[in-house]
Amino acid sequence: MTKLVYYVAISLDGRICAPDGGFEAFPMTGDHLEAIQEDWADTLPSVLYDRSGSTAPRERFATVLMGWNTYAAGLSMTDSPYSHLEQIVFSRSRTAADVGAGVTLTREDPRRVVAALKERGGGDVWLCGGGDLAGQLIADIDRLVLKVNPVVFGDGRPLFAGEYDPTGFVLESSRTFQSGVLITEYARMRPPM
Repeated sequence: MTKLVYYVAISLDGRICAPDGGFEAFPMTGDHLEAIQEDWADTLPSVLYDRSGSTAPRERFATVLMGWNTYAAGLSMTDSPYSHLEQIVFSRSRTAADVGAGVTLTREDPRRVVAALKERGGGDVWLCGGGDLAGQLIADIDRLVLKVNPVVFGDGRPLFAGEYDPTGFVLESSRTFQSGVLITEYARMRPPM
């Protein structure tokens, strides 16, 4: 069964990026990067594979979903950040001319898009960000994978934006690294039948 997985880096205070969209405050070195390369290689930008002459494994994900701000954060490196995956960008104000080759821009309801992707099957769907999109999709997220970084932002975009609506998840695993990063995995708490 295809799952929607929100895999994202966050600060200790639950921010996915600075107010200006930057994420430079997250540690870019450390032993946690080896685990990401081994376990979450599909989430590395295609430019890294292109530079090394290797190919992305596509073992976990078939599709990546991004809000416009998340997509725009990678435009300095490439206009097709995850060309090894089906890329879907959500925006109400941009047009197809604003995205690179191999990137689908849509104004559709994100919940309908996710329902269609789950129905279609195949690899899992990676929700890359941002917080507004995650807030719209909270009811559809099957797994949370949080790379908790040892830094407090104080301000910035939250992990989830939206109205108060408690949603339960169950901790499945947690790994601690010398870098101070924690990678925690949660599954959606399902009501008893």
